[in-house]
Formats: sequence, C-alpha cells, structure tokens
Amino acid sequence: MRVTPTRIPDVLVIEPTVHRDQRGFFLESWHEARLALKGVAARFVQDNHSHSVRGTLRGLHYQMGTPQGKLVRVVHGKVFDVAVDLRRSSATFGQWVHEELTADNHRQLWIPPGCAHGFYVLSDHADLLYKCTTYYEPTEDRALRWNDPDLNIDWPLLEGGPPILSAKDASAPLFRDAPTYS
Repeated sequence: MRVTPTRIPDVLVIEPTVHRDQRGFFLESWHEARLALKGVAARFVQDNHSHSVRGTLRGLHYQMGTPQGKLVRVVHGKVFDVAVDLRRSSATFGQWVHEELTADNHRQLWIPPGCAHGFYVLSDHADLLYKCTTYYEPTEDRALRWNDPDLNIDWPLLEGGPPILSAKDASAPLFRDAPTYS
C-alpha cells in the first residue's frame, strides 16, 4: 500500500496494492495496522455510500463539534474529490487539494478531522464509499459554498455548465463567513 501526502500534508492519497488475475482483482481497502504506520491512525464508526449522477457536486461538507475524518473511495465511476483545510492553526489553512478517484485507479483519499470535503461527478454515475471517524450529527453539519471566490477551487465542470446542487449546498456560506476550527 502506497501513501502519499498532498499539499495539505495530513490529507493523504492511499493506493492499495491490487492483485489482478483472469478472475478480476483483490485489494485491501483498509488495514488498520499498516495504515497507522503510515500516518492514518483512525478508528471508524460509520460507513457511508453515496450514489450520484453526472454533473452532481456534493459539498463542501464538514461537522463543527464532532469533526469527522473520512477515508473516501470510488467503487463505480469517476469523481473530482476535494478537501479544504479549515484548521486555523494549520500552515495550510484555507487551502484545498484534489484527487481524481475512480473505480479503476482504486485510489482513496484520507481527509482528516478539520477539513471540509466535496466531490464532483465526472462519469455517468458514481458510487463513493467512505468510512467516518465520528457519527454524523445533523446539528453539527456545516457547508461551504462550492464556488467560493476566496477558495477558488478549479472544478472541472462538464461542458462548462453549472453543477447539480442540493438547496443546502447552493446556499452555503462563504469561507470568510463560515465557522472553522482552532
């Protein structure tokens, strides 16, 4: 398993070893002991599955009082996956990173607590599975505007058209007005 830091050093790209043969493939998507040695010391309490259609943008989501770490992977399709550092004490506060996650490349993105997460669907459909370090708490749920001018995320919008958004995501606050972590 290869683990590579991004420009936000705590956000990691994880590339599992894929064993292929004429039957298909096998991989370990999570191995607690091995990943702990490489900087992902996490205990997961909840697994989520998100299915979205082409052009859907979900995010940028986070929780305030109970921040979640997330290990994200795509099992069908292709997405542009984004993490934004919301930790004021971090040297990369307010910066974002992205990774293209696909069912074929098997990459995963570790997004530590204190970061917002979002993704944009590039394929006809996409299924994301993500493990979370704390339970979803609706009262702590927060979002940032996907097209915030201060973050200036370079979303690869298909045909240059607007993304498909939830009402919550369309009206999310700007980064400068949103609560962040110490």
